[in-house]
Amino acid sequence: MQLISHGAAREVTGSCHELRIGGKRLLLDCGLFQGHRQEAAVKNASFTFDPTTIDAMILSHAHADHVGRVPFLWKKGYRGPIHCTYATRDLADVMLQDSGYIQEKDEEYFRKRFRESMLPIGPLYTQEDAGACMKLFHGKNMNDWFEVLPGVRAQFLEAGHIVGAAMVVLEIEEDGRTIRLGFTGDLGRNALPIIRDPAAMPPLDHLICESTYGNRSHEDIETAKNHLRDVIVATARRGGKVFIPAFSLERTQEIVYELHLLWDAKDIPALPIIIDSPLATRVTEVFMKHPECYDKDMYDKFLGRAHNPFQFSLVRNTESPADSQALNGMPGPMVIMAGSGMCEAGRIRHHLRNGIEDERNTVLTVGFMAEHTLGRKIVDPTVTEVKIFDRFYRKRAQVVHINAYSGHADMADLDHFVTNIQDLKTLILVHGEIDEMEPFAARMKHVKEGLNVIMPVREEVIEL
Repeated sequence: MQLISHGAAREVTGSCHELRIGGKRLLLDCGLFQGHRQEAAVKNASFTFDPTTIDAMILSHAHADHVGRVPFLWKKGYRGPIHCTYATRDLADVMLQDSGYIQEKDEEYFRKRFRESMLPIGPLYTQEDAGACMKLFHGKNMNDWFEVLPGVRAQFLEAGHIVGAAMVVLEIEEDGRTIRLGFTGDLGRNALPIIRDPAAMPPLDHLICESTYGNRSHEDIETAKNHLRDVIVATARRGGKVFIPAFSLERTQEIVYELHLLWDAKDIPALPIIIDSPLATRVTEVFMKHPECYDKDMYDKFLGRAHNPFQFSLVRNTESPADSQALNGMPGPMVIMAGSGMCEAGRIRHHLRNGIEDERNTVLTVGFMAEHTLGRKIVDPTVTEVKIFDRFYRKRAQVVHINAYSGHADMADLDHFVTNIQDLKTLILVHGEIDEMEPFAARMKHVKEGLNVIMPVREEVIEL
């Protein structure tokens, strides 16, 4: 059995790992690369393997860096099954259609602004491609075993990351013995709002494990809610706007849920909370279709009373670009949440362009920012000005980062998770930058004697 990481190898995005088992080829995720735009575009535009030779795929969850290249995989000839949870299937439909739409619009923009010789080679895929590939998706229940390939069966376990996100356990029959391999996808955290806590892994021989925060700790969730309250109260007193770049999938719903709790407790003033993301609105509708993913706290506070946790009197959703543009002329205080989460696309860039030089305002980031993204430059205190579209702007607005809302396990979570897996022989670290991976690897070697820790580079062939 061999493992080849085609993405998320010593980097955080582009999750795509291939297992070669007895002449068959199984793909774990197929996500978009994000970060430095030109570099990411080159990586996204081709595969380092032939999609027609892949026999099956397992998808951990519906974030773009895990699912975002599936329509391109389809476009290049893949026709095998894609196994995922039911919630992931519904979310992927929404996310991929939106991605195809954005790429079509980007193509229109480039054709208006650049000469033919300077144009990129068309969109990666279209909305039509995104819709067509959905016929490959096969929904599964958490904890149920299903056959993936002859001699290979799989089980989804709760990842605690976003709605529908799953870890994978594979049981592989090879040379008369059973090998157990686990894949975390994105491992979540205990006590996050909305979703259930991550499950424990059973005994494994090998684990492919994310390492996004392999050497960092998060704030406590309750502390984060108080921090969120303080930022909104302080900005409102200045008459400013709070700009929250947030992923439309999970992070927007999580922050709205927290704001709902703060408003119910009368801990924040009555100010407009604008969800400036049609995608987030559609994602929220999918959330409401899958109550099987929610934790007990969500039921007790809202669903048991037939209340919508993501809608209350202060919240307003925009739809049209005109609605979004009108926000720029409105005075504060207000909260504006818009995508994308790393500020690389979407409506948030327009709001930042209009508000980042106003010292009354606050840019509040609530998620991971990959290297080379606009979001990383905004949160970097050594950077005093940022380029938005074709102009540089001074960072005069306050910049606040709350890392407790991260959906990823931190170093303590990761240590506890891996340490408690029995029989583990090999730990393969992926989905992390090297300065996060190396300390994590050192800790695991120290606490689990004889453990083989591998940090693969892209396209390295690992014999398991």
